Amino acid sequence: MRGLLTLETLAKAFEAGEIDTVVVAAVDMQGRLMGKRFHAAHFLEHGWEETHCCNYLLTVDMEMTTVPGYATASWAQGYGDYVMKPDLATLRVVPWLDGTALVLCDLLDHATHKPVPQSPRAILKRQIERAKAMGFDAMMATELEFYVFENSYEALRDKGTRDLQPISSYNEDYHIFQTSKEEPLMRALRNGLYGAGIEVECTKGEADAGQAEVNVRYSDALTTADQHSLIKTATKEIAHAQAKSVTFMAKYDSDKAGSSSHVHQSLWGADGSAAFADADDAHGMSALMKQFLAGQLAHAREITLFLAPYVNSYKRFTVGLFAPTKAVWSPDNRTAGFRVCGEKTKGVRVECRIGGADLNPYTACAALLAAGLDGIEQNLELEPALSGDMYGAKDVREIPKTLREAADLAENSDWLRGALGAEVVEHYVHAARWEIAETDRVVTDWELKRGLERA
Repeated sequence: MRGLLTLETLAKAFEAGEIDTVVVAAVDMQGRLMGKRFHAAHFLEHGWEETHCCNYLLTVDMEMTTVPGYATASWAQGYGDYVMKPDLATLRVVPWLDGTALVLCDLLDHATHKPVPQSPRAILKRQIERAKAMGFDAMMATELEFYVFENSYEALRDKGTRDLQPISSYNEDYHIFQTSKEEPLMRALRNGLYGAGIEVECTKGEADAGQAEVNVRYSDALTTADQHSLIKTATKEIAHAQAKSVTFMAKYDSDKAGSSSHVHQSLWGADGSAAFADADDAHGMSALMKQFLAGQLAHAREITLFLAPYVNSYKRFTVGLFAPTKAVWSPDNRTAGFRVCGEKTKGVRVECRIGGADLNPYTACAALLAAGLDGIEQNLELEPALSGDMYGAKDVREIPKTLREAADLAENSDWLRGALGAEVVEHYVHAARWEIAETDRVVTDWELKRGLERA
């Protein structure tokens, strides 16, 4: 059995003894899957309609701390319920878990059954609907990088993280021999994703020891975001089954390359035409594509919060390690924050290189789409392309250097409040402020090592 299911095919698989468990999951602010495991019999009887979860799931941090100060949920409000409404179009087999299927859910208000505005899937859906109202289908793909370690998660829990052992001892970018050593994991990942109906294209070694990348076929924006979250979960679960671990941190080591999640984007007409393509243009870019890219450049600094949501995210923006530091554009140049790929083909597209592997794919894709659509609506003119080494470029637009700067820019952006909704911006800025406060509060190993004797 492979791929997407219907209720009818799920019922047949249950009767045949092939599936007995259904994971019913929604996506939280961190892009993680949160939910329940249903017995397939109950899911088929009632669970497919709806279930419930505590509304604190959209107000917790990475540690599941009940963060104070949110408007949507608090101790004063009693932490009530959200409705988890399964999107049956996402019901699928999960080959790497025995007898298991999975379905993604939308989060709805318990009283009104309307989408929760702050939920990641709802944020992206609103921008997709906005594009459709303009006559376009938003198409996207995310390239997802991560590090693989020989240590199991349990070993890291019990013994600490100081002795992390990357699965490779050297930079394995495009290396076939080194990645052959990793095939038990990566082959299981490719085949598992394919078996779940995710059109995985390839995996490869990336630009440091133990770093890997997985690429999935270009798709509509919602499918891409759904698949991104599933890929992260699959990678962790398959690695765990092989007594290994992975991390999607943007920067796990000061001296190592960071892990990115480049986002490729284009708009297509409802008739299937490539709205970004113009064979007569020097770069093959239509006027519409230039406006779209101009919008993303104009708002790049305001939306960085959604591309780099943690304090650690900004440590990835390091000169000479392929993460950009300048929010400028260039054709086929990996030192720019925005790169035009596929010049003079119908696949011409914008690649945003700012986002790290720690981003939430729904909010990141939504923010990028909102900025691009604004460029079209405002008929913005695209600034000239830059060439050469962007790291050394002077007097050009820079990516925010800290989460504090990015949060300030988002909070003070009238455009962003109008595009995503004031309640959404305030919600995610609050999450950033908490992240900053927690980081400011905690004493790090680096501080202790540096100051213990010498302070």
